[in-house]
Amino acid sequence: MNVVIAGGHGQIALRLSRLLAARGDTVLSVIRNTAHAGEVRATGAGPVVCDLETAPVEEVTDVVTGADAVVFAAGAGPGSGAARKDTVDRAASVLLADAAERAGVRDFVQISAMGADDPPAPGRDEVWAAYIRAKGEAEDDLRARDGLDWLILRPGRLTGDPGTGLVELAAPPIGRGEVTRDDVAAVIVALLDARGVRRRTLDLLNGGTPIAGAVAALD
Repeated sequence: MNVVIAGGHGQIALRLSRLLAARGDTVLSVIRNTAHAGEVRATGAGPVVCDLETAPVEEVTDVVTGADAVVFAAGAGPGSGAARKDTVDRAASVLLADAAERAGVRDFVQISAMGADDPPAPGRDEVWAAYIRAKGEAEDDLRARDGLDWLILRPGRLTGDPGTGLVELAAPPIGRGEVTRDDVAAVIVALLDARGVRRRTLDLLNGGTPIAGAVAALD
């Protein structure tokens, strides 16, 4: 499988590229900072420098052409303001989806956030509200596309603990809780292989079901 990962230097993306490369898949990781190329390359992925906040759709189309699947794992990240929540978490996802459609790449997996379809809770700060709004609008954009076999994955609160291999994976809502980044990456690998599991929104937490079984139950 040839997979393009947007946000290739992110913590989930690095884990995902390592898993995919280790089993023999070809991975291209889109980054915007050339200083991150070495760390990406160490996972077995090929770094591609392309700033999804500024690149034209033609450039991004060239990057994804020939891929079997695209994974949107980008995010503005901690410390960014409300404006970048929109330009990265929403607009970059829309750009990548446009490029995938142009290139004829149907498989599109988006890492989103729990509660993205709900209004921000009263009292939350402006940046958090912008983040949830951006994720929700990016999800809505995917759901409106006929040219993509999209899949939206909403992990719970992310931790750096070692993966357990045990999850709860189902249509929302499944409650709140934690999930390790290791397990998120492993679930994405399993979902990429499960081609019958598309056009769905899924919540993900650590739980009691082995990953293979949790994904098989969806098909």
